[in-house]
Formats: sequence, structure tokens, C-alpha cells
Amino acid sequence: MLFNSIEFLIFFPLFFLLYWGVCNRNLTARNLLIVVSSLIFYGWWDWRFLSLLLFTALNDFFIGLAMENSASDGRRKNLLIYSLVVNLGVLGFFKYYNFFIDSFRLAMASIGVDLHLSTLQIVLPVGISFYTFQSLSYTLDVYKRDLKATGNVIHFLAFVSFFPQLVAGPIERATHLLPQFSRLYAFDFEKARDGMRRILWGLFKKVVVADTCAGLADRIFSASGQLEGSVLLLGAVFFAFQIYGDFSGYSDIAIGTAKLFGFDLMRNFHFPYFSRNMAEFWQRWHISLSTWFRDYLYIPLGGSHLGRSKHIRNVLIIFTVSGFWHGANWTFIVWGLINGLMFLPLIFKTNKGIPTPVAGYESWLPSFKELLQIGITFTVTCLAWVFFRANNMTEALQYLGNFAKGIGSNPIAQARSIEIGLTDIVRSLFLIGIVVLFEWWNRRRDFGFDIARLAMPLRWSLYLVATFMVLYFFNINTGRTFIYFQF
Repeated sequence: MLFNSIEFLIFFPLFFLLYWGVCNRNLTARNLLIVVSSLIFYGWWDWRFLSLLLFTALNDFFIGLAMENSASDGRRKNLLIYSLVVNLGVLGFFKYYNFFIDSFRLAMASIGVDLHLSTLQIVLPVGISFYTFQSLSYTLDVYKRDLKATGNVIHFLAFVSFFPQLVAGPIERATHLLPQFSRLYAFDFEKARDGMRRILWGLFKKVVVADTCAGLADRIFSASGQLEGSVLLLGAVFFAFQIYGDFSGYSDIAIGTAKLFGFDLMRNFHFPYFSRNMAEFWQRWHISLSTWFRDYLYIPLGGSHLGRSKHIRNVLIIFTVSGFWHGANWTFIVWGLINGLMFLPLIFKTNKGIPTPVAGYESWLPSFKELLQIGITFTVTCLAWVFFRANNMTEALQYLGNFAKGIGSNPIAQARSIEIGLTDIVRSLFLIGIVVLFEWWNRRRDFGFDIARLAMPLRWSLYLVATFMVLYFFNINTGRTFIYFQF
């Protein structure tokens, strides 16, 4: 079920009424409502994969109990290994089986060995990477004794399946979210109002900005073989704001929805396109995933404490794995490596090159140096996004080659050749400008539409304009799913 769908507009108020009107006085009833509703929410896409979600959750629930009841470090370690093998094995089969078969077959063919290996018609379950990592964080934290295992299966199922963030994050830690299912909440008007603002801003970024940019990005990438020059740069910029508006918009909707029911989800984006280098970018982009890899892979590998060469190795490992997490395609791996390579120069700086706080924190405008750093970082990010968006390596390299070949060509004439008019480009850039303006204005706050401090007439005027634009563009852009559903 999509947040931007008619089905969700029916589902959500029904859940809200049952949650606050019927079930919130009894903890078990409330969490059972969350579980059942979340399974309906997920099963709306394909009910057959509910068994996979439940298997993942129940497997880790019983492993956690076994760890908690074991005094043997060896047995606890074996249970953790079992959890890792099962979770990553299921994820690997559904997401990477065909990739490994095809890659092995091509590798052998390159040395003259022709293998007849069959791939399978595997349907990738929506959000499998998200809920697998969320469930796995539980067994990892129980193993490290950062968290006591829960004995309440309903609480645990509610934690793994919580519908606001089930299919595209944030990837919550058990230490943060699981305890929240052990207490009841009174309706908090201020928290709910903040949640509604966040939902509206998320819908604006998704429906108005991301889906509008998507139409242009799709046409430019599809025709990239016959285009050249700056129109291809425009395509990369449109995709950069498509994926940002799409993914951060989902996170805002998820966080805002959770607030309406008393829950706090972690921040997943912190104005990443204002970053001054790649280290800062990855502090601000998909924070729940980057911190997951930091805590469960980078630090166990030794982090930055084993010398510079191993530090470089560890950085390249986590960026490569992060790229591979996104999908079974060499383009994702190269995208991860590019980000890792752009990160490496910062290792040689004594402060690791991570500026804090956000750019222009003490003034309205960034300094010239900050503006230059932001521009360079954004340009590198856009070029890396070409690999993320391309269907294969050949297409990505052709895209960048045609861009370099035709620098200085007329982008408007190129765009017209694929039926993109000047009005389409100006409209999309104007919508991008709205997001950039609001997020720069609110860069010291939690999200871009945090306007509670404004006078009521102005505040409500902005609410009404944003709502109207969401409804208007919803009619135009109906049917576009969220990009990260495929991961």
C-alpha cells in the first residue's frame, strides 16, 4: 500500500479511529492492532510474502530469547551466526541469486568455459532489505548485551512490522523503537500537529517535486544515447532531486505518521545537499543505513583505530557493501565505490573533514568557501547518481561520455528533441527551488517545513498552498511508487 494512494487514504483514518478510540487503553490490544494493520498494509502489495516477513521476525524473536537464557558465550555466538546466516541467506536468495549466477557465468565465459546455469523468475519482496536489517539489529544488540530480549511476541512483531516505516525505513534500532511498544500514550496535540506538518512536507517533496522531476529524468535517461552535453547534466540534477524528494519524502511521512500515534522514529535525512564534502553528505543522507553499517560493520572491522591502510580498507568495504545493499547490479557497487573514493581524501585530514554544524549556521547566507564546497559536493553526487540510475554499466558510461562530449551544446534544443519543453524544465527547477529555499531557511531545525513559529495567517496560507499543490500534482502524477520500495 502506498502513502500516496486512495487505499491509504481509507486505511489511515480507520486505523486512527481504532487506535485512539478503541484500543489505546489496553497495551496488548493496541499492539495487536498495530500488527494486524501493518500486515494488511504490507499484504496489500502481495499477501504471499507475509509469510516471509513473519518468518524473519519470529526467527529472530526466538533467537533473542535463546541468547538471553544462555550463559555460554559460545552458544550465544553460534545463535548470532545462525541469525546472520538465516537473515542474510533469505535476503541473498531473493535479491542476489540471479546476480551471482549471471556474474559467475560471464566470468567463466571470459576464460572460455561455457556454463549453462539457469536463473530464476524471483519476485523481490517489497522492503526486504529494510525489515531484515531492522530485525537483525535486534539479535546483534541482544548478543552485545546492549538490549535485553523481549518475551512478548506481540511487542516484537509490532516493532518489526510497524507500518509507517516498514517498507522504506528509517531502519530503526531495537534499542530505540522496541521499548516504545511497552507503554501506552495519551494523544499529544502538539506532537500530532508537528506530525501533520511533516506528513504534508513529505507529500509535497514526493508528489509535487520528486514525481515531476521523475518524468523529465526518465525521458532524458531513456534517450541518453542520442543526447549530449548539458541536457544530460540537467537529467542528473532532476534525478538527484527525484530520489531525494522521493526517499526523504517517504521518511518524513513515516516519521510524521508515527508521531500521530505517539511514537518517535529516528531522523533519516538532514539536508544532505547542503553538505560540504562526502563525509558530511553521508552523515546527512539515509542516516539510519549509514549508522547501521557504522555500528555493525565498520566498528567491528576496527574502524579508524588500526592504522591508515586498514582504515582505508574499512571505508571502501562499507561503501561497497552499502552500494550492494541497494541492488543486484554492478552500477550500485560502482556508485558505492565512487562515494568511498571521494571519502578517502578526508581520511588524511586530522579532523576527518566532517564540518559541523550545517553550512551557514551563524548567518543567513553561506560563505563563498562554503558555497564552493557545497557546489563541488553536489556535482560529484549528481555524477555518482548516474550510475545509481542507469540500467547497466554500459548505459552509465555512455551517459557520462556523451555529457563530456557535448559540453557547451544548447540544452533546450536537445530537450526539445525528446519532447521536453522549456516550460517543463522551468517548472521543475522552480519546484526544486521551493524545496531548497525552505530547507535552507529551516536548516537549523528538524525538517524543511517547520513553520510553527510563523504568524497564524502566513502559516495557514502556506499550509493551504502546499495542500493545494499536493492535490493538484497528485492528479497529474498518480501511480508513481517510491523508488526505495525496490530495495
